[in-house]
Amino acid sequence: MSKPNAPLKNIVDQAQRMQMQIARVQEQLAEREIESTVAGGAVKAIVNGKQELVKLEISAEVINPSDPDELAELVVSAVNLALANSREMLETEVNAITGGLNIPGLF
Repeated sequence: MSKPNAPLKNIVDQAQRMQMQIARVQEQLAEREIESTVAGGAVKAIVNGKQELVKLEISAEVINPSDPDELAELVVSAVNLALANSREMLETEVNAITGGLNIPGLF
């Protein structure tokens, strides 16, 4: 005779396996780098899978001392785009594990 809690145990076991798989994917993605450019490549931001900015390259042609706001906007745009691409990569990998199941607090 099967135990009445067997289905619940199976669900818990499956959730734990999924959690371990997600942790592995997050570790692997932490080492990946995502590059984003704006202004025709004049500003390049590189972030990793941990959502950290690891490199920022700025071409001299976009550095205008009389208009620092323009450069700031380009930097913000490049970084935000790279971070968005990094989050999308993480979501895609995790959704492959969870089957698209929305797990609160995961992102």
